[in-house]
Amino acid sequence: MEQHSPSIRAQAIALLRQGVPNRVVAEQLNVPRGTIGWWRSEDRRLRGEIYEQPTDCPRCTGRDLHGAAYSYLLGLYLGDGHIISKRKQHHLSIFCNATQTGLIDAAEHAMRQVMSLPSVGRRHKPGCVEVKSYTKHWTCLFPQHGPGKKHERPIVLEPWQQVIVENHPWEFVRGLVHSDGCRITNWTTRLVNGERKRYEYPRYFFTNKSDDIRRLYTDTLDRLGVQWTYCTRGGVPFNVSVARRASVALMDAHVGPKH
Repeated sequence: MEQHSPSIRAQAIALLRQGVPNRVVAEQLNVPRGTIGWWRSEDRRLRGEIYEQPTDCPRCTGRDLHGAAYSYLLGLYLGDGHIISKRKQHHLSIFCNATQTGLIDAAEHAMRQVMSLPSVGRRHKPGCVEVKSYTKHWTCLFPQHGPGKKHERPIVLEPWQQVIVENHPWEFVRGLVHSDGCRITNWTTRLVNGERKRYEYPRYFFTNKSDDIRRLYTDTLDRLGVQWTYCTRGGVPFNVSVARRASVALMDAHVGPKH
């Protein structure tokens, strides 16, 4: 390990105490950034200073929350998202199909609109991209976080969340469909003048094991005037279907297929 003179370290500490970022100090003094970070940590420890990561969490700072982005992100979280909140590990993850690059971009954009300070990254896995944003404050914005799977515990929106969903219902529906839903083309055949012809029609599905999450989805559809039905398979009503032409047209105008 390279040794640095006490004078270099003193210069670095002086700059750090002035608020100069680690990166800038490292470049100015030609010292590895990791070493600068260690010096900063040791200086704080010696002075008894407890470091708190800067945050722009709307719930903690009173900053205005981007309602539309949050409503969409809430839908994504309730579908294919989870939060890790441990002593040294805090992040929100949204899992996306690797081929749906538009969805990946939208998830990352929503995270940055809701909170811009936390770092956001993408982790590529076989057939999947995990969009991650690192801060412990995601638990402030998603109080539904808890141990176990979502469908094994109650999922109820806080009053302030319900207001946002009511103000931005289509963004919420779009997030839910983009996480646990799809737009497909069904087909059937009909006899027309004695000739059997193929008939195709679009349809939206939303599938989730949580009764509470499905209810949040269908209650929002009801407020938007979208007709829906349960599509029961094996006696289990996990699938919500939207197939009426007028309702599909509404969904197409505000949600659309994942891409």
